[in-house]
Amino acid sequence: MCAVGVKTIEQIERRVRACDYLVVAQIFLQDNFLLERPLEFSDIKPRLLGHWGTCHGINVVYANLRSYFKASPNFSFILGPGHGFPALQANLFVDEELEKVDERATLDKTGISYICRNFSWPDGFPSHASPFTPGVITEGGELGYALANAYGIALGHSEKTIAVLIGDGELETATALDSLNLRNLLTGSQNGRIIPILHLNGYKISAPSIYARKSERELNELLRGFGFTPIWIKGDDPEDFQTALGLEEKDAFYIYKNEKGFGGPNRYHEAHQVPLKNPRTDEEELKSLESWLKSYRFNELFSSEKGFLL
Repeated sequence: MCAVGVKTIEQIERRVRACDYLVVAQIFLQDNFLLERPLEFSDIKPRLLGHWGTCHGINVVYANLRSYFKASPNFSFILGPGHGFPALQANLFVDEELEKVDERATLDKTGISYICRNFSWPDGFPSHASPFTPGVITEGGELGYALANAYGIALGHSEKTIAVLIGDGELETATALDSLNLRNLLTGSQNGRIIPILHLNGYKISAPSIYARKSERELNELLRGFGFTPIWIKGDDPEDFQTALGLEEKDAFYIYKNEKGFGGPNRYHEAHQVPLKNPRTDEEELKSLESWLKSYRFNELFSSEKGFLL
C-alpha cells in the first residue's frame, strides 16, 4: 500500500491540467497559444486534425505512473492508442524529453508555440505517434501491438517494469487479445514486470466498444481466465489511482474507467477526433473553444517569466 500525500495529489492534478491544455492548443491553435488576448478566427488552424477523445485519459495515466515510478530508472511506458499523440507529445515536452531530440522544443513560451503550431502541420509533427518521437517504435495508426511489445521488452530483463496503456477498442483486435496469452509464457523470474492498463472510455471512433458494454463481472472473469487479477480505477482521482498502483498485486490488470473526451465540449463518441469542427468560422464554437481552454487555468501552471509551475 502507499500513502498518498496532498502535495502528490496536487502535482498530478496540475500536470494533467497542463497537458490537457497543451493537447487542445496543439489541435486547434496556430497563434495566441497562451490566450494573452481574446481568441480570433485567425488564431485557429485552417485544417483541424487530431484525436481529443482519448487524450485526457492518457494524461491521467501518464501523470499517475510518472509520480508513482519516478524513482525507478528501469520503468517504461508504452502507449497503445497512438492516435492520442498530442497527449504523448505534451508529456514528453513537459518532461524535456522532446527537447533532447529537437532543440526547438524548449520549455518556455517559444517552445509551446513551436509544438502547438507544428502539430498536424506540413513538415511538423504528425497527428499520430511516429518513429521520430523519442521512444516510439511503431506507427500509431496500427492498434493492437502494444502489449506484445511490452512483453518483448520484458523478456530476459528482470530489472524492467513496463506499464502499457491499451485502448478498449484496441483490445478488440486479434493481436491485442491474443497477446493476453503471453502472461503464461513469461512467468519466469528472469523476465520483467508488465503492468497492463485498459483504458475503458466506452467508444472506438463513433461506435460503442465491446468491453465497455460487458458487465464488470464478465470483464473480470475474462481477464481472470487469462491469469490476471483485475483492479478497477473509476474516475480521475489521483488518490484512487495511486492507491491502486500501491497494491502491487501479482499479475495485476488495471481497468481505468473514465468518460471519452472528459473536460471537452462534447463527450463519448462525439469527442473521438475534433469535437469542435468550425471554430475558425463559427462565433459560438470559437467562444466554446476559448472557454474550454480557460477551464484549465493554464496561467496558474505556466508563466512567461517563471516557466512551468508544476
